[in-house]
Amino acid sequence: MLEDKNPLKTNISQLGEFGLIDHLTKNFKLKQKTSIRGIGDDAAVIAVEKGMQLVVSTDLLVEGVHFDLSYVPLKHLGYKAVVVNLSDIYAMNATATQITVSIAVSNRFPVEALEEIYAGIATAAKLYHVDVVGGDTTSSTTGLLISVTAIGQAKPEVLVYRDGAKENDLLVVSGDLGAAYLGLQVLEREKEVFKVNPNSQPDLEPYTYLIERQLKPEARKDIPKLLADLGVQPTAMIDISDGLSSEILHICKQSEVGCNLYEDKIPLDPQVISTSEEFKLDSTTIALSGGEDYELLFTISTEDFPKIKANPHLTVIGHITHKKEGTHLITRANTKIPLIARGWNALQED
Repeated sequence: MLEDKNPLKTNISQLGEFGLIDHLTKNFKLKQKTSIRGIGDDAAVIAVEKGMQLVVSTDLLVEGVHFDLSYVPLKHLGYKAVVVNLSDIYAMNATATQITVSIAVSNRFPVEALEEIYAGIATAAKLYHVDVVGGDTTSSTTGLLISVTAIGQAKPEVLVYRDGAKENDLLVVSGDLGAAYLGLQVLEREKEVFKVNPNSQPDLEPYTYLIERQLKPEARKDIPKLLADLGVQPTAMIDISDGLSSEILHICKQSEVGCNLYEDKIPLDPQVISTSEEFKLDSTTIALSGGEDYELLFTISTEDFPKIKANPHLTVIGHITHKKEGTHLITRANTKIPLIARGWNALQED
């Protein structure tokens, strides 16, 4: 039997706003004990456990600015929309517990497209153990917009801000950097090839890690727990969404300190190195400015170095200096150059 090339598509208007919300959220069940009331009322009700503080972060993803649907699967988009918000909660050294999801769509999207997005949202919520407790849907004249608010909790003494870095603290990063940006470059290149020859089939096998880091990033939920198990309390922390250099500068500005970052210590995956050479790009520049890695960057006291030095998930990449010394990159040639934020900026004009 021939496969239907045009499967039935349900117009959103057939369900109406409330019908659409009911349809998309009918399978969300509350699992967190702090989720008192979720979808279906005027507002969600969340209990704050005794001795805990609430942590809230929100993010907006806009079609054509933050994602390109010509190569981003809708399920991956839903997943990523959740993950990038949870990353901010973990960057506070907190535990994520709930999210709300709001979507604006144009009439070119059928109900089935939204089902795909919500399937990704549901997968992320399940894997990261968070409840979907609310949100909204509305129409858009400009395409697709997704806004996610993430909610978490932590004890006040455990919370980590950007302003706690002290002179001589060590600068530490989780995972490796630069892969997500290069994944985007590969996808953009294949998009241009497809425009010229729609019958061409790209060979993406050499870039699997890079593309996964771009299309399906993971938030480092494991790092706050790892640090707690090691008995390490970070002095400052931030997630790497806009590139390593700009995140380091955020910490230095908020903490009123300087830093030395060592080029030869920046962790790079072999695919990042080989693909940078292929694209004739500098891998250090990619790590410094690429963004969307969603790793955690933090500072620790030098006394805590023995606790983390053998850990394969963590790399010491530099140290904090006095403010008057400024922020510098120490190159492989041992040259000291000013560290400049060239990370991605959504408000920047082309």
